[in-house]
Amino acid sequence: MKSKKILTMQDLSCVGQCSLTVALPILSRFGVETCVLPTAILSNHTMFNGWSYLDLTPEISEIFKHWKNNNVKFEAFLLGYLGKKELMDVAEKCFAEFSEEGAPVIIDPVFADNGKLYGGFDLNYVAEMKKLIKSADVILPNVTEACFLTDTPYCEVQGEGYVEGLAQKLFEITGKTVIVTGAEKNGLIGEYILSNGNGEYVLLPKEPQKRHGTGDIFASVFTANYLGGKCLAESCSKASKFVIDCLKATDDDHFYGVNFESVLNK
Repeated sequence: MKSKKILTMQDLSCVGQCSLTVALPILSRFGVETCVLPTAILSNHTMFNGWSYLDLTPEISEIFKHWKNNNVKFEAFLLGYLGKKELMDVAEKCFAEFSEEGAPVIIDPVFADNGKLYGGFDLNYVAEMKKLIKSADVILPNVTEACFLTDTPYCEVQGEGYVEGLAQKLFEITGKTVIVTGAEKNGLIGEYILSNGNGEYVLLPKEPQKRHGTGDIFASVFTANYLGGKCLAESCSKASKFVIDCLKATDDDHFYGVNFESVLNK
């Protein structure tokens, strides 16, 4: 069976394991023909001590011009870290001009965690992201992002019905499939899926360590499985297990990501 051609749009760190640096090898290894639209090039990701940043937004109009001349179309889209409002407008234009009919759009909002916005983001960015996710077929916010997108106070302890309520509010905003990551229940952690009015948890034991880039890895493995015909729950389960295997394969001094390559080779 011919693989789907996907476009993933996010930044590229020359050193460090996140964003395009993980999305491209993972999607490709899973048999997905992967095309990229880098939004920026960083010398290394932001867990390092200082970094350079080259904004590629001015080049995108030229890229689009040549794609149009060559009748380039994509059968799926995965959006990760964007970082600025202008790139949301670019994404909308990309969907409109380069999408095959019925191409699914998967958006990981990537702007907050642990109850706080990442550096460089503000509520104006959140408001624009709330508009962009209406173009998605599947949304992958973590609990913090779901709170910001629904104007819900963040609670470190997730009470009964808390995550389900976040997902329902997001569904009311978008009408699309919502998968809230980092959902906790009964001492386990994973995802809460709300699709076509049906909700379900996919949960696993919680790993103690946290590492940079695991959200990008989850989104990539989820997308590969989903495009390969797996259901939402199985795609989440496989992605979560992959991330856990990566964490277990990573040495303590490997501060800038996880050793996903060794897991991918299995």
